[in-house]
Amino acid sequence: MHMKVYNSPQHMHTGILRQKEQSMEKKNIDWGSLGFTYTKTDSRYVSYWKNNQWDDGAMVEDAMVTISESAGVLQYAQTCFEGLKAYTTVDGRVVTFRPDLNAQRMYDTAKRLLMPSFPKERFIDALDQLVKANLAYVPPYGSGATLYIRPFLFGSGPVIGVAPAPEYTFRMFCTPVGPYFKSGIKPLRLQVSEYDRAAPAGTGHIKAGLNYAMSLYPGHDAHEKGFSENLYLDAATRTNVEETGGANFIFVTKDNKVVTPKSNTILPSITRRSLMHVAKEYLHLEIEEREVPLEEVASFAEGGLCGTAAVISPIGSITTKDGVISFPSGMEKMGPVTQQLYDTLTGIQMGRIEAPEGWIHTIA
Repeated sequence: MHMKVYNSPQHMHTGILRQKEQSMEKKNIDWGSLGFTYTKTDSRYVSYWKNNQWDDGAMVEDAMVTISESAGVLQYAQTCFEGLKAYTTVDGRVVTFRPDLNAQRMYDTAKRLLMPSFPKERFIDALDQLVKANLAYVPPYGSGATLYIRPFLFGSGPVIGVAPAPEYTFRMFCTPVGPYFKSGIKPLRLQVSEYDRAAPAGTGHIKAGLNYAMSLYPGHDAHEKGFSENLYLDAATRTNVEETGGANFIFVTKDNKVVTPKSNTILPSITRRSLMHVAKEYLHLEIEEREVPLEEVASFAEGGLCGTAAVISPIGSITTKDGVISFPSGMEKMGPVTQQLYDTLTGIQMGRIEAPEGWIHTIA
């Protein structure tokens, strides 16, 4: 695919005009000082499921959730969530990136947890309503900040016996956030975890809240030892690389092939899927999705973690029980191929590079 980069004066001028129009309505927020934390916004979307059907849904102002003390989410962790961003492009549009894939993943996750799936077309409609109602919180282009969007679905009806809840709630809220790494993107130090992230036939492939609860203790352990994250191995053989608690891996071989681990217990990352397409179609690199033995990792030239929050976080080193694997790309900056992947995907997201059809969902 030919990479089309937008840089004409007319294109930029249009963007400046649209940004000026939108900036007049923005909240008085110091966008540059935002962290990756929660800030209450004006409105959120809510829909309830009871009597075997979803209601019409509505935008509400109340940010508080009131449920039974015996709600399924509280007793048996019947809950799932998604994460995506809305942001301002170079030409002043407010967009989201591939939200149809978030809608599909949440639909699939709900089925696995015996919850009623929220219809995909309604997910997109809720997203549109939410962002339009909170346009004043969408950070301007170039600020480094974005509007983080959190859809979630949980059992809100009461249960005592181990069973699916009789009623459910779907909510979607948003909050402006700063860049995931305030001091810039620096290569991370990882450790191979002694804990398992997901059972071979368990729930590792879905975005269930229970998976993240299980990762909290190992994550704390990693931080206490001075590491940024854990590298989890497959639970069956403890020989193959899977993922971290909240991101997928990509690796680059010394001959510039982009490799990502394949497993039934890895959460299918939308960012990873997009990066692999970019590698093949935009950068014309060979790609491969396959099992990645830990013992092979030392042969790679570059490594990275990919996800919604930071797109790609480069890996500097991985500490194993047999020693430390240090990537040739070093501890100071991204490797060259990882940097190309990052620049191209963020360029697509921000409207500087032509996007594949259907990737950018324009809201305003």
